[in-house]
Amino acid sequence: MDGPQPTPARPGGVVATLALAGTVAAVMQTLVTPLIAELPQILDTTPSNAAWVVTVTLLVAGVCVPVSGRLGDLVGKRRMLLACAVPLVAGSVVCALASSVVPMIVGRGLQGMGMGMVPLGIALLRDVVPAEKLSGSIALVSASMGIGGAIGLPLAAAVAQYADWRALFWGSAGLALLIGALIFFVVPDVPAGARGQRFDAPGAIGLAIGLVSLLLAISKGGDWGWSSGTTLGLFALAVVALAVWGAYELRTREPLVDLRTTARPRVLFTNASSVLIGVGMYAFMLIAPQLLQFPEATGYGLGQSMLAAGLYLAPGGVMMMIVSPLGGKLINARGPKFTLICGALVIAAGYGVALPLMGTAWGLMVSGIVINSGVALAYGAMPALIMSAVPLSETAAANGFNALMRSLGTTIGSAVIGVVLAQMTITLGGHTLASEDGFRTGLLIGCGVALLSAATALLIPAVRAAGGAAEDDRAPAGEAPARA
Repeated sequence: MDGPQPTPARPGGVVATLALAGTVAAVMQTLVTPLIAELPQILDTTPSNAAWVVTVTLLVAGVCVPVSGRLGDLVGKRRMLLACAVPLVAGSVVCALASSVVPMIVGRGLQGMGMGMVPLGIALLRDVVPAEKLSGSIALVSASMGIGGAIGLPLAAAVAQYADWRALFWGSAGLALLIGALIFFVVPDVPAGARGQRFDAPGAIGLAIGLVSLLLAISKGGDWGWSSGTTLGLFALAVVALAVWGAYELRTREPLVDLRTTARPRVLFTNASSVLIGVGMYAFMLIAPQLLQFPEATGYGLGQSMLAAGLYLAPGGVMMMIVSPLGGKLINARGPKFTLICGALVIAAGYGVALPLMGTAWGLMVSGIVINSGVALAYGAMPALIMSAVPLSETAAANGFNALMRSLGTTIGSAVIGVVLAQMTITLGGHTLASEDGFRTGLLIGCGVALLSAATALLIPAVRAAGGAAEDDRAPAGEAPARA
């Protein structure tokens, strides 16, 4: 085989490095959450302008994750992992030095460029980890995004409360440097699966236009008005751009995203379930912190500080770390489809726990533990399903597209729950707040979407053998399917 051969590596060190990389990338996303209320004052700008500090990371990540996945297949996954570390460092430094909103937005956009680390890392595991350890390794690295989000919030809140806000970004710059060094020294180089193929630049531009329009309309529609000309125009542009992009991708020889592969039932239903899992996961992430921090005078708020709320929710992130290896064992024993269904049902059960216990901090903590346990199972199963259905030359691109589906789910979840909480309100002391019925409705939506995800996962077909018979769904995810 041409190109550099894999160097002898300790799989445990590689898995730990890639899991830490995913955790750090997730921490970057939640970094500014404790600062949202103070950003207008810190940056001397309006609240609507300050909101772009959060939105820009989502938009840039949505475009760069599938692009970096395809580049990983073309030039090497280790090389692209190192490349992703560069904007994480640069963006953190720019944010730490920012004194106005424009450089802060630029820095957050650079941080969004590095979010492709997780799908790249998952795809790399297929090349360097023995088959008997692959399922557990995939589960841990895949769940690292959720782990980082859960434990990053209380850490960021503590730093923001007891130190200068710039320390958050200097700390993230140091973490990104550490990740880059670990990748350089620990992660082996492996041959690029699609080396020699060309990069589909027109496809990348078309996908960027479609995704930015769609994500921007979903994330800002509540602020602009869902029936406003701007929101409707962006939705229309997204539909047209994605339709043209899809037609082009089907005609080009070496597409950015192989839509024929994506249309395979095993990949299609896995991605559909991923969107729903993203909605179900984010509903709780949006509702629980507000319930914990709302004033007790409402009759249902728990009056906790941002730091205390983060600490109540942190055990959920710890539970993801515990459950992820167990999810890998379940994948080996019963298959990724069974594990995905179990994960979705556990998420639904977590919402079932939350509904009667939402009036207590410990009840929300228990609910978070259950929901995050389900997320860990589901997040580990999705990449295993994807990689059992695509050739080796498309693993990074296919995982990048699956990560995009999860991100799209969280964006939709944020918009839907935001609309519900904005429409179902009470007035207290001259302030308009989401009502208890609004929060209950949001929890019911999360439960229903999780059940719908389980039903969608039931439609995922088994891997087919050459003779047409269904193979055991427990086949190692590292075995590449033959091309049709």
